[in-house]
Amino acid sequence: MSIKTKLSLIMSVFALVILSLNIGLSYFSTRDNLRKDSESNMMLTGKQIALAVEQSRSVYDYVKRQFNEDINNALIMSTLSLASPGRIAEESLKSNENLLEITGMSLGSQSHVNILFGTNSYGNDSDLGSVRKALETRTSFLNDTHINGQHVLVSFIPIMPYQSESYVIRIISSYEPISSAISKVVWSQVSTSIVLLQIVVFASYILAGELTRPIHDILNRVNQLASGDFEDRLQVKSKDELGLLALRINAMARSLGRNTMELHRKNEENRAMKEHLESIINQTADAIHLTDLDGKIIRVNSAFEYLYGWTSEEVVGSRLDFIPSSPGEYRREWRKELELGRHFVLSEAVRICKDGSKINVSMSESPIFDEDGKITAVISISRDMTEHNKMEELLRRSEKLTMVGQLAAGVAHEIRNPLTTLRGFLQMQQRAKAINMSHTDLMLSELDRINLIVSEFLILAKPQAVHFQVKDVRFTLGDVISLLDSEAHLHNIEFEVHFPQDSVLVHCEENQLKQVFINVLKNAMEAMPVGGRITLRLDSDCPKHAVITVTDEGVGISKERLKKIGEPFYTNKEKGTGLGIMITQRIIEAHQGTLVIESEIGQGTVVTVTLPRIHAEAEQGNIGDNDIVG
Repeated sequence: MSIKTKLSLIMSVFALVILSLNIGLSYFSTRDNLRKDSESNMMLTGKQIALAVEQSRSVYDYVKRQFNEDINNALIMSTLSLASPGRIAEESLKSNENLLEITGMSLGSQSHVNILFGTNSYGNDSDLGSVRKALETRTSFLNDTHINGQHVLVSFIPIMPYQSESYVIRIISSYEPISSAISKVVWSQVSTSIVLLQIVVFASYILAGELTRPIHDILNRVNQLASGDFEDRLQVKSKDELGLLALRINAMARSLGRNTMELHRKNEENRAMKEHLESIINQTADAIHLTDLDGKIIRVNSAFEYLYGWTSEEVVGSRLDFIPSSPGEYRREWRKELELGRHFVLSEAVRICKDGSKINVSMSESPIFDEDGKITAVISISRDMTEHNKMEELLRRSEKLTMVGQLAAGVAHEIRNPLTTLRGFLQMQQRAKAINMSHTDLMLSELDRINLIVSEFLILAKPQAVHFQVKDVRFTLGDVISLLDSEAHLHNIEFEVHFPQDSVLVHCEENQLKQVFINVLKNAMEAMPVGGRITLRLDSDCPKHAVITVTDEGVGISKERLKKIGEPFYTNKEKGTGLGIMITQRIIEAHQGTLVIESEIGQGTVVTVTLPRIHAEAEQGNIGDNDIVG
């Protein structure tokens, strides 16, 4: 139903209510007025009859006094009958057809009603109480009642003569004239109201159309806005609420037009950016997969499908458990990482492909935040490190060969000394043709030293499988010092060692750690051309980390060179490869540790290596997990 129809209907209903109230008021006012008129007429009639009765009595008494007593009483009565109350009542009934009965009543001695004149055809039991009430209150009253099935008005008029008994004149009038007059008035009002209602309906419909025309214009404009047309404007001709609404709609249309254009522009930018990002994600060589907070995969790219063998349809919406159970797998909680202020995690790990094969990957995991700063998903980027690891292994072997060449002179010198001792003792025993046990013990100790030096030398020269084990870092450092001690003496360098008495256990590949410490000590020795002291300190105060500090008294490193240390092939040595520090850093990172180099020109260099520490209790709990290929 339209607003126009509703408004017209409301106005019509309001007019109908007003006309109905008018008809009701007319009905009640007409009825009350007619009743008052009837009551007044009956009162007037009663008073006239009472006056006639008094006159008749006065005439009767006068005639009796003037004439002799011998006059026939019947003659007097016949003479006075023309002015009797009954004759007056009859004449009054004849003159007014609406009057049904006029009766004079008084109270009898036995509490009953005496009929003084007139008839009592409409009498009932309530007459006694009404007569008594009229006489006691000395006021007239009117009753609206039904007698013998007929609707009538009964009026009781008390008469108080001067020198005679009081009585009541009861006048009964028909209600039909009042009903007829009321019906005429009501029908007249109804017919007039119907005509007025038709006029009001027609006028209200036209007026509603005029009032709702601006609303229709506004509705049409809003429909245009809904369809995307923001150009047209409403013509404001009034300053009422509808005019203000039209002004606001025009302002809204202008604002929507600007915002829509801006949204279209940003949508195009977002679409282009989305296509660009989609292209990057799908064309990149790194495997990318997104997971929700429950670990379910949301999306993968084509590189992920190629690397791991699963298709997007197979893994999206499911939890893909392709992480092997291994103590070398470091699983981090995002909450801990965020508490540290990091929004990404970098690690190297092993992953299982669809066919069950394992590959080494470099992982980068980052959270995805919503507008409120809450984490909604996690993006993981993995890269196949198989070829990279092979290259690093070749680089490590190359660096080992370089170290072997550098250590050859010192090792040869260290082996020549015990060989000279052995040759001398053998010559002495050959000349004496007897075995000296003290010389034999010295010869055996020299042979053991040669065996130790050769074993350490072979460890560096021979390729080794990568086995992570729990080792005491004190012994690892001691082996390296024993290997380099002879070369240090050649260059007038002394090792000063500060190790704790308690064991310091780390989970490591011992050969790689030896390569790290040999590289660090070799660099320190080369930085001290005139000799000096190299201090090795192992700090075990920290319960979670083992901190190894190597301090030399060399020439130091400038800040410019210090920034470039660790870059591939960067070196200031004539025969250096520039790969030693880079490989050292990679080995430390693989052990989840850190390497920090601090230096000043002329003040020496401090190299700090920090490794995750394992306590003896944890080592006993993981005794079966020590020999695992990393």
